[in-house]
Amino acid sequence: MPRHPRDPLQRHRERHRTDRVGWLRAAVLGANDGIVSISGLVVGVAAAGATPSTILMTGVAGLVAGAMSMAAGEYVSVQSQADAEAADVAVETRELREMPEGELAELTQIYVKRGLDPALARQVAEQLTAHDALEAHMRDELGITDALRARPVQAALASAAAFTVGALLPIATTLLAPPDRVALVTTVATLVGLLASGGLAAQVGGAPVLRGAWRVGFWGAMAMAAAALVGRLFHVSV
Repeated sequence: MPRHPRDPLQRHRERHRTDRVGWLRAAVLGANDGIVSISGLVVGVAAAGATPSTILMTGVAGLVAGAMSMAAGEYVSVQSQADAEAADVAVETRELREMPEGELAELTQIYVKRGLDPALARQVAEQLTAHDALEAHMRDELGITDALRARPVQAALASAAAFTVGALLPIATTLLAPPDRVALVTTVATLVGLLASGGLAAQVGGAPVLRGAWRVGFWGAMAMAAAALVGRLFHVSV
């Protein structure tokens, strides 16, 4: 039977952001790391008195090494989470096969603790177990859902791609800025890029834009200051 066009269930559309958590976290980390890391290299080397060609070579080398490092680090880290999830699922699968009544009682207690009365909790547990016992335990006992499951390849690709995009900003400043103004121009461009990156990430994630921009910009400024200080402390004539 077709629904009435004014049916609230048909008109109600919710937009959640939890399905973006995996790749968004990796992308934000990669972009900010790309901007800050390569900007730090460029500013530090420029402050030490290096030639423009040396500054550019340092930035490009840092981009390649950093992107590969981010991809490898994200993959290994998230794969470890995926391995832990797989091990927990294997345990639940075995227990459901060997101790179905015990697992049903465990699921019932979970729903009781969430506010259902024992009789209703038992009924819910029985129906969910009949529908898909493993899925019920993954979601309600282990906290593993499809939206939040570990995806190592997705995280690695998102992180490496975002790092590369972020690193292109300071590299572009080494090509476009006057040779004696590379450090200054890179610092300013980096802060602007970090503010934009933080604001965009906050908007995509549903957080306040200004707060996201400020916290990313603040720590980026600290990193730039530290890099410039190190470059001046170890100043060499090139």
